[in-house]
Amino acid sequence: MKNKIVTAMTTALVVGVASTTFAAANPFSDVPAGHWAYDAVTQLAADGIVEGYGDGTYLGNRNITRYEMAQMIAKAMAKNPGGADGAALDRLAAEFSEELNNLGVRVSNLEKYADKVKWTGEFRYRYKSIRDKDDNDRTHKTNKDWIHFRLFPEAEVNSHWKLKARLTAQIDDMSKNSSTDFNLTYAYAEGNYNNDKLRIRVGKQDLYSVADDGLTVDDFFSGAQIVYGSKLKVTAEAGRFSLGSSTVLENLGTDDVANYQGVELNYEDGKKFNIGASYRHFNASGLKTADGYNKEGKIQDDADIWSAGAGYNFDKNVRVFYSYAQNPTADDYNRAWTGLLSYKGADKTAGSWGIWAGYRYVGRNVGIMPTYDVEPYNKKGYEIGVGWSPLQNTLTHLIYFNGKSLETDNDTETLFARVSFFF
Repeated sequence: MKNKIVTAMTTALVVGVASTTFAAANPFSDVPAGHWAYDAVTQLAADGIVEGYGDGTYLGNRNITRYEMAQMIAKAMAKNPGGADGAALDRLAAEFSEELNNLGVRVSNLEKYADKVKWTGEFRYRYKSIRDKDDNDRTHKTNKDWIHFRLFPEAEVNSHWKLKARLTAQIDDMSKNSSTDFNLTYAYAEGNYNNDKLRIRVGKQDLYSVADDGLTVDDFFSGAQIVYGSKLKVTAEAGRFSLGSSTVLENLGTDDVANYQGVELNYEDGKKFNIGASYRHFNASGLKTADGYNKEGKIQDDADIWSAGAGYNFDKNVRVFYSYAQNPTADDYNRAWTGLLSYKGADKTAGSWGIWAGYRYVGRNVGIMPTYDVEPYNKKGYEIGVGWSPLQNTLTHLIYFNGKSLETDNDTETLFARVSFFF
């Protein structure tokens, strides 16, 4: 990065110099009156945009950090909102948005200087190899792979509301019979109030069971959601949910849509532990003929799924988590639970990594769309996985599942791999 005096000149041009008369006093002992940057530095000091190092020096030859640059940008924007050089500030605010957030300067308050619509994206490749044994101990192999290209536009409506969406181009099964699909995966309006303690969403949006960490559902629904609280959060949601892609109706070939209502209660004590409980109700005619749903008693079209989960962090690296779910309205495959031990965790930061091991038991009539990549639908068994980010804004995962089918008690194995590039 350029040294501080060069940056000071750039910032002076960006700010446009609020006053026409430069400060008379020399603010820094190492910037003499005859220096070529003297006027710019003294004016920036007078405007409160630069402060030096507390000992009367400016250290103009020292390289600055991104956080120091972000501090100057924030002060410049406060000093000269809507000025003639706003376009330059727009670009600087966008470039240093992460640092501005980390410094406590809310980007939402600065977005009026930047583009109204922001775009991020992901390119993802997934591979899955499944080995299922039949009653005669013969192994049936299935190999699949997918390519996803995702774009995430986000637009500001006003100081409280934003519009968010995901556009997905997907290629299934890289063979001569592969199909390509392009769709608007979700689109919703999101409002935040009371210092983000109250969040409102309307439209097609994520449906994720936070309390059980995705044991029961990780999909989308169309409707409304309200979340209130900080450490203790209460979530209420209602709308419509497509059962056509869920495990509960996977054998019916139907696009039956369910009426949906749900409520969750979650508490998180900093980074030490979390606990939660949820209840979700689905009503759909397709449930009357779902596999293992109405084997006994009254034929019904309701699903009442409740779940609970708790996690504990022994330190910043080691975490345990357990969750349990049940659907008492189903006659079979109506329980699910998981236990997990993890060490560290991979994210998009270069060099980050993590490993985990756990046990899954997922009945299809309660785990209607679980989040697990190995797809343990109506299966039980153990899972081990590793995540690693070899480069900045990349993420890879390798997961192995070994268990049995809940229907046949036959052996089953799955190997899953994924690599993602974010931009």
